[in-house]
Amino acid sequence: MLIIPAIDIKDGHCVRLKQGDMSDATIFSEDPAAMALHWKAQGCKRLHLVDLNGAVAGKPKNESVIKKILEAMGDDVPVQLGGGIRDLDTVERCLDDGISYVIIGTAAVKNPGFVHDACGAFPGHIMVGLDARDGKVATDGWSKLTGHDVIDLAMKYEDMGAEAIIYTDIGRDGMLTGVNLEATLKLAQAIRIPVIASGGLSSLKDIKALKAMEADGVIGAIAGRAIYEGKLDFKKAVAEALK
Repeated sequence: MLIIPAIDIKDGHCVRLKQGDMSDATIFSEDPAAMALHWKAQGCKRLHLVDLNGAVAGKPKNESVIKKILEAMGDDVPVQLGGGIRDLDTVERCLDDGISYVIIGTAAVKNPGFVHDACGAFPGHIMVGLDARDGKVATDGWSKLTGHDVIDLAMKYEDMGAEAIIYTDIGRDGMLTGVNLEATLKLAQAIRIPVIASGGLSSLKDIKALKAMEADGVIGAIAGRAIYEGKLDFKKAVAEALK
């Protein structure tokens, strides 16, 4: 199972938010590329990037920083990117720059046709990010709660050809309260494509519990605040996931 460190980029810095609140950002590094190299040295096999400014603006805003991160990672660590990816031209540019997987979030909910077209044009490279609270999907940097059911939407994107679903419980993200294991398992069992868990990962206990769901389709977990604050030792987390 993959333990995927997250680098959330705001104004060129590596930050963490609490529950998606842009005004509640903790800066962990002024140099996201150096942070990426740190996680690579610690054994990361994939990196998760979010362009937070891009998510708000609806188009990428930290491209120069992202390119530096890609240079630092080289060809041996795949990078997945979300935040402000709303059209096929942007998807193509990201992939041309060296991004391995493009994550479509808000646009997937608002414009399902875009996911369909992107999966058709770039098979194997499109993931969908579903952020939810109490089983209902949120959009626009988590500021708007929709009436859409997570599982219903995930099944639609699976049919369109999405490579994986990144599932975030927004009530737990950045709160170090543990992953929503029940909801993650329920989603993984309902679809055939892989699920990557996100939001709340805080301990080796979480990793053991998620690893038990590997046969159900949970292939990884995104690690954020816990590894930045030292509450979860990343090297130990990777070792646990590989057992």
